[in-house]
Amino acid sequence: MAAIEVERRRAGAVWFNAGPVLAVLGIVLVLWYALAVWLNAPQVIERTLSSQPGWTAVDLLRLTWSMDRPVLPAPHQIVADLWDSIVNWPLDSPRNLLYHAAVTSSATLLGFVMGTLLGALLAVAIVHSRTLDRSLFPWIIASQTVPVLAIAPIIIVILGSMGMSGTFPKAIISMYLCFFPVAVALVKGLRSPGVMETELLYTYAASRSQAFWKLRVPASLPFLFPSLRVGIAAGLVGAIVGELPTGAQAGLGARLLTGSYYGNTVQIWSALVMSALLGLALTGCVALAERLLTPGGRR
Repeated sequence: MAAIEVERRRAGAVWFNAGPVLAVLGIVLVLWYALAVWLNAPQVIERTLSSQPGWTAVDLLRLTWSMDRPVLPAPHQIVADLWDSIVNWPLDSPRNLLYHAAVTSSATLLGFVMGTLLGALLAVAIVHSRTLDRSLFPWIIASQTVPVLAIAPIIIVILGSMGMSGTFPKAIISMYLCFFPVAVALVKGLRSPGVMETELLYTYAASRSQAFWKLRVPASLPFLFPSLRVGIAAGLVGAIVGELPTGAQAGLGARLLTGSYYGNTVQIWSALVMSALLGLALTGCVALAERLLTPGGRR
């Protein structure tokens, strides 16, 4: 009986936590449908209903939510396009959004790994050198004031002139956005141990490297993993932006470009939704790693 009661309480807690999320989702859907009617109605009235006297509000709603090229597609149109793309086409087809998501995620993961390593190396160097702290850290912050849309074509052109194309240039752009949150968070995390903890290790004759691995690194983990979640989400944005100036044939950025060229707003929105789902999946993987690797996350 006690076990049953515990399960009931857990189920109630899950529903209580999901309730606000579902409520917000419902409000967003209602507002979305209303906005679709408002934005699509002028075209529907001008092109269709003006020649049909006696039309009603039901006709207006039906037509604004089923246009082939709407200004704002209705949510069910986006879901239908996603379903058609994923189910009705093979995984290696350019018409399948999972194919484009795989291309983008490969560049994102490569850039995330490179950005994490770069950010970690910079943080360690800054923490152990006052000179680098004063000279390098301001430049790290200043690097993020350059818009990625401005720097992406430059990186693509430079690497292209060196014979590098495909995933690597997009990964470099992804790395550019990934390394900053990791570097800033790790600098703060590595400096988080207090004076008492540091002096206690020195009383045990701990070397500088021992103090680093046994005190500073464990203390930095609560700072590291949140920055990794931010970094991988920023890296996804960088990979998509990196696909825009190259005229890429594959990737979610290429899918967005194709939809823009042909005025297919449903395709644009389905690619955006797939990008959001991919971002949630990647940040979820980082959150799972945090839960497995940190002592507090296993509880």
